[in-house]
This record gives sequence, structure tokens and C-alpha cells, in this order.
Amino acid sequence: MTAILPMEKLAPRVLIVESEPELATVWSRHLLRQGMDVTCVKGQQEATDHLAENETDIIILDLVLAEGSALAISDYANYRQPTARVIFVTNTSFFSDGSIFAHSANARAFVQSSTPPEDLAAMVAHYSSEQRPS
Repeated sequence: MTAILPMEKLAPRVLIVESEPELATVWSRHLLRQGMDVTCVKGQQEATDHLAENETDIIILDLVLAEGSALAISDYANYRQPTARVIFVTNTSFFSDGSIFAHSANARAFVQSSTPPEDLAAMVAHYSSEQRPS
């Protein structure tokens, strides 16, 4: 008789797009401690280059970037990797009415940049389980 072993749980592949390196580092360190595979980039060109070459489950995307457009990144991800989910973060009141969900088909959450890293990690774990087998 052959034993059936459970499938190995795959670590979520996370892309952080954040212009502030200190904030990206805080998030990245916490996600790495949770066993996630994390890449950090600063702007639109780096993000689209990464998405063109690397499978990504979750994108943590600052709504206001120093270089490029967050909505352009979200649109590109939706085209290139339709199963990638986006968690938008911001320290502004843009889209505070929830309309971001009408502008981005792959948006799953919209939170403040000051959200505790452990809460962000829980969201990443939750939304990455939507499309990948455990």
C-alpha cells in the first residue's frame, strides 16, 4: 500500500512595491520571518520587470509611488498574472471611499501604511491561499 503524503505547503511569493525603503524593510522582514518569499522594488519599472519574469501571489502596493503609477502596476499584474492579488497601502486619503476596488480588479484590501506588519502578514497569508493549493 502506498502512503499518501500531504502536499508541501508553498510559501506565498510576495512583491512589495514601496518607495520608502525603511517601510519596505519592516514589512519584508516580518513576512520573511513568516516563511514567505519576498522581493522589494521601488517603482513601476522594477515592478513590471519583476512581474514579467517571476510568478507572484501577492503584491503589496503603495498607492502613491515616487516613480510610476500604482494603478498601472495593478493593471499590468492583472494582465500578466491574473491570479496575483493586490493589497494596496497608503498614508493618504485617496480612495478612502473604497472606490479602489472599482479601479483595480485584483484589489483585495486597502489599508493604511501604518498597519501592523503582523496584520499585513495575516492578509498576505489569507489572500495567497485563494489561488494556490495548500
